[in-house]
Amino acid sequence: MAQYPASLVLMSLATSLGAVAEIGAVLVVYTHAGRLAGFGVHEGLLISGLATTAFGCANMLMGSVESLGQHIRTGTLDAMLVRPVSPLVQMATDRFAPRRLGRILPAAAVTAYALAAADVDWTPGRVLALPVLLVSGTAIACAIWVIGACLQFFLPDAREAAHSVTYGGQALVEYPLSVYSRGVVRAATFAVPLAFVSWQPALYLLDRPDPAGLPDALRLATPVVAVLLCALATATWRFGLRRYRSTGS
Repeated sequence: MAQYPASLVLMSLATSLGAVAEIGAVLVVYTHAGRLAGFGVHEGLLISGLATTAFGCANMLMGSVESLGQHIRTGTLDAMLVRPVSPLVQMATDRFAPRRLGRILPAAAVTAYALAAADVDWTPGRVLALPVLLVSGTAIACAIWVIGACLQFFLPDAREAAHSVTYGGQALVEYPLSVYSRGVVRAATFAVPLAFVSWQPALYLLDRPDPAGLPDALRLATPVVAVLLCALATATWRFGLRRYRSTGS
């Protein structure tokens, strides 16, 4: 990639346009609706920016793991297993694409703008919590990516099903969860904890009660959820490796 810097720049710009288009779609909705489930445009951009930033970072760090099924079919996973490096690390760095950084930068810029424009009471606790929430949201998205990829240990063609949770999950949490039904909110909070990527952190930063009536303590649970979900992702990955049988067996 360093041999072709112009190509890298163009690919990064193309990736940036994708992130800009997603956030632009959110902006269009707020432009026409004015307020969405009680949230204004700056608050909506904060929610969208947090979601896009976290999933963009997760895509750069763990996006290559979704090719697990291809490694299983071609037998290249066997070669990774005999190397003195974790196969998960090898797979995450396989065909690492710096162009994915082009997705993170506009999302981070929108998040910074929304934090400055929204009515955030910057107490010392919120200032200290902001980087923790950003890192925790990224960790949650990474864990969801790994867990979704592990489906391919058992169903090699389950890549699209995993996409429904990763890319589909990002699309879900780019908007206030209160626009969805109570069942969707509870599923995104307790079943697949996507709410802790952007929704609950935004409620904490904005000092807003949960419109769904869930406990306020959940707004502070993002780091705990990140640790638990990463532990679950690790256990799922190890379980998949134990059940894995070589392509030639």
